[in-house]
Parts: sequence; C-alpha cells; structure tokens
Amino acid sequence: MENFAVFRTPKSIFYGRKSFENVGKEARLRGKKALIVSDKMMAGLGYVNQCQNLLQKEGIESAVYLGVNSEPTDMYVEESLELFNEENCDLVISLGGGSCIDTAKAIAVLATNGGYIGDYMQEKKMAVKAAVPHIAIPTTAGTGSEATDVTVIADTKNDVKMMIKQPAFMPDVAIVDPLLSMSSPPSVTSATGVDALSHAIEAYLSRKSQPMTDMLALSAMKLILENLLIAYKDEKNENAREAMSLGALQAGMAFSNASVCLVHGMSRPIGALFHVPHGISNAMLLPAVLEFSKDACIDRLADIGRIIKPENETLSNEEAAQIAVNSVKELCQKLNIPNLKGWGIDKSAFENVVEKMAVDAINSGSPGNNPRIPTHSELVDLYHVCYHYQFTYESTVL
Repeated sequence: MENFAVFRTPKSIFYGRKSFENVGKEARLRGKKALIVSDKMMAGLGYVNQCQNLLQKEGIESAVYLGVNSEPTDMYVEESLELFNEENCDLVISLGGGSCIDTAKAIAVLATNGGYIGDYMQEKKMAVKAAVPHIAIPTTAGTGSEATDVTVIADTKNDVKMMIKQPAFMPDVAIVDPLLSMSSPPSVTSATGVDALSHAIEAYLSRKSQPMTDMLALSAMKLILENLLIAYKDEKNENAREAMSLGALQAGMAFSNASVCLVHGMSRPIGALFHVPHGISNAMLLPAVLEFSKDACIDRLADIGRIIKPENETLSNEEAAQIAVNSVKELCQKLNIPNLKGWGIDKSAFENVVEKMAVDAINSGSPGNNPRIPTHSELVDLYHVCYHYQFTYESTVL
C-alpha cells in the first residue's frame, strides 16, 4: 500500500428489502424533475412505473429514457442527455443493470461539465463542476456500479470500451433492494454473479489494495461463493438474493477504491469487438487469468482458498492458493460459463483482432494493477488460452 489511501463511496447507501421505497424521499432532497434511465425490460416488469409513482408521491416529476438495450455506448449517452435537457430535468435516477447506471453517470457529469464522454478518459478532461445528483438503483447483483466512481462506455466509432474513473462519476445515493433482483433469470444471475466475484478477487489481488478494500473484498467473496449457486438454481430464494446483492455492493466499493486488474483489462476489448456482455466476458477469463497470476500472489490467493476451506488449518499457502483457483473453475463450470469459442466467437475473426485486443487491454491501464503484469505477447498468448479454455477442476467444496 502507498503511504496513504483514499476511500470513496456514495454519500448515502440504502440497503435491504423494500429500500426501493426511499427513492421518492431521496429525490425530493435533490431536485424537482428526474430523468429515469432504464430499459424496456425494467419497464415491462413494472419497475419504472413503480419508480414514477414513488416519485409522484413526493411531488417529483419524471421523464423516462428506455434506450439502453445492451452494453452502454456513447450513443445512449448522447440520446439520454438530449432528453435530460429537453425535459429540463435536474437529477438522474438509474434503474437497471450496470449499463443503465453507467449511462446515467455519464449524463450526470456531462450535464454540468459538457463535452464528449470520451474527453474524460484517462483524466484528459477533469469534471471540475459538481455533477447533477444521481440516485443509482441496481436490479442485478453484479456490477456494483452503484457504489463506484467508474463508468465504462463504448466508443462506437473506434470499437473501444472506455474505462473512465473520476470522483464526479460517483452516485450521490445507492439504493440496493435485493427484491429487485428476483426477476433475474439464471443466465443473468450467473453472469452478474461472477462479475461481482471478479471485482472482489481483483480488488484483493490489486497492487492498489488497501486495508479498507481488503475487508470488503474478503467479505464479498465469502457471500458470493456461498450464495451464487443457490441463487442460480433457485431464483426465488430471497436470502441468497439478499446475500448476493450485499456481496456485489461490497465488491463494488472494494474495486472502486483498489482498482481492477487483468481480467477487466482483457474483458473490455472482447465486449467492444464481439459484443459479449461484460459479466460473461469476465467469467470466461477469470480462471485462466488466476492461473497466469498465481505464482505472483500465492499468499493472497491462499487467503481466498482458506475462505473456501476454513476447516483445514494444515493447508500450505500453495495448496490453499490452488484451492482458490480450482474453486473458481468449478463454480464457472457449474454455472455453465462458456469459453470464447463456446460463446460463438469465430476463430478467424478472433485471430484478426487479437493483437488489437492486447493493445487495447494494456492501454486501459488495468493490467498494470495485476500481481503479474503481462507483456503484449503474453497477453496475446493468454487470449488464445481463453479461446479454448476448459473449466476442468479438482473437486473442492462447492
């Protein structure tokens, strides 16, 4: 750890069943008209209408943008910002998965600071003015975006996912109601759940980790490893959903302050070029990246292994670290996570862009936080490993 560390979170976090009901009161403290950034699925489930009713009870008007239908792009940002201005809104509410939340973060900053969202990448432009108030309400237990100062937006002209991190992108309020995640189908539960696990593991292994992030990352890993399979197999299990929501929130706070590593650096180009959902691409990569990194972080991986097998006090660090890697493989197999080939990525198309993916991954900055920092050629080789990766494992306790 450096001589000092900074730890940032939203000003207020509401967590627990029925916490969604606080959205109107929180909005009333911050504005008069909200733009709700969501998607058609959330509207179909009735969540958007419920949000509008809760706002109306507190005298808050609202407009709705439902254009988010995939990973967030600069086009969604431009469209929703235009609506925000046309409707004379003064606060933003995101309701949905990470794509909705990341889009809303961009609106909140651009509404007061202007410019193109890509201007803010790698701090080329700093958001010096306070962002519009933003209330983030996740409906999946995955990205943790409700508690981070990071937004990931696709540059549609250059096929690059822009990872943008500045304090101004932190939501003012996070409302984490696990009941909203009950509608997630098994495929979404698995993808977002492994995404949250990736956040927790990478925050713990990151070269920028600190005591505050370690505490949250370890707690998140325990919650996720103990509950993800239950939530996947029994989508109506409220206790498992609640534990997953808490785990995802803790993992979000951890990685926002410790940064992510190689998994996320490699994942973004896959999403940008092959339109693989973020959680799935993270899950495809996580076991292979842990194997690549293992020798450089034996002690920290051993800590994770002892979370999984706390009853075995005689494990060496090497044995405990291998348990951690094997357990992640086992989990991904049981969640039916495919490799890149199994997802349907064409081999020739993959070969044509693998060099670009390695360059884009390095340029994102995240691989530089990894315990073992890869060279360009090692990244290309690792992408090839992930293309054919087999999620075989030695039996553990999952």
